[in-house]
Amino acid sequence: MFQKEKVTDSIQEVVKTDIWGSIKEFLNWGFEFGQGENQIKLTIGLLLLIVITFLIVGFILNLIRKLFTRKMDDIDTRKFVSVFKFIKYVVYIIVVFAVLSLAGVNITPFLAASAALLVGLGLALQELFQDLIAGMFIITDKSLLVGDIIQIDDKVGRVIDIKLRTTRALTRDDKVIIIPNHKFISDSIINYTQNHKTTRESVTVGVKYGTDTRLVEKLLLECAHTQKGVLKKPKPFVLFNDFGDSALIFTLNFYIGDSFIDPIIKSDIRFRIDEAFRANGVTIPFPQRDVHIYPTQTKDQ
Repeated sequence: MFQKEKVTDSIQEVVKTDIWGSIKEFLNWGFEFGQGENQIKLTIGLLLLIVITFLIVGFILNLIRKLFTRKMDDIDTRKFVSVFKFIKYVVYIIVVFAVLSLAGVNITPFLAASAALLVGLGLALQELFQDLIAGMFIITDKSLLVGDIIQIDDKVGRVIDIKLRTTRALTRDDKVIIIPNHKFISDSIINYTQNHKTTRESVTVGVKYGTDTRLVEKLLLECAHTQKGVLKKPKPFVLFNDFGDSALIFTLNFYIGDSFIDPIIKSDIRFRIDEAFRANGVTIPFPQRDVHIYPTQTKDQ
């Protein structure tokens, strides 16, 4: 009886040894590349280790993403996810090299090839990397938000989408312009609504000399007060700018809540000013020049 149990245990040990030996042999099966110190062996076990590590790292990164975005609104969440994707790719690359190094693989050839590749890509895709870095800065420091009114290259647009590489804005004529993010760092961009949504706009007009200036001020303020879209507070005001060559120059200043439509409001105010001036006998002059001709005497005379 004792001998039977001993034989059985021996058989089980042999079976286990054979199974583990087969598994090890299967995991160690692979391909070898290179020669000498630069020889690299990729085995099934190493590939499985990389896949399992990827799954674990991906799970941890998803937990981190959920932890940081659990109290964010939809806009901030989308911005964070855009930046987080770039960080995730970098982490995956680091994990691959770390796993290969821990598995005993000489990663020096990989690093040398990667360095040469990155230098080439850096030169060829310099603006792309600038866009990505600029996009990360824009998203993290919130220097630009969806809904902001910006002016770039003499074009005014409302920001409708901010991505990691580009920003899209809708112009006043309903055209979408795609702006590389590096322009927000390298170029001067006017943001009408960075501090607040209210902006001050103005309309300039000239009247002929001899016109009652207080009447002009009154008419301009009435035009502003009756115009839809012009805010009551802060109040509109009129500046007597200058004595021009052919006219007295006035500027009507007013505040609006949406600077994206300010050309429409300015146009309507100009119509109102023209009607008010005509009704009250105020003339908008055109440029005039007085030419004086003096006769000259010749030597014969």
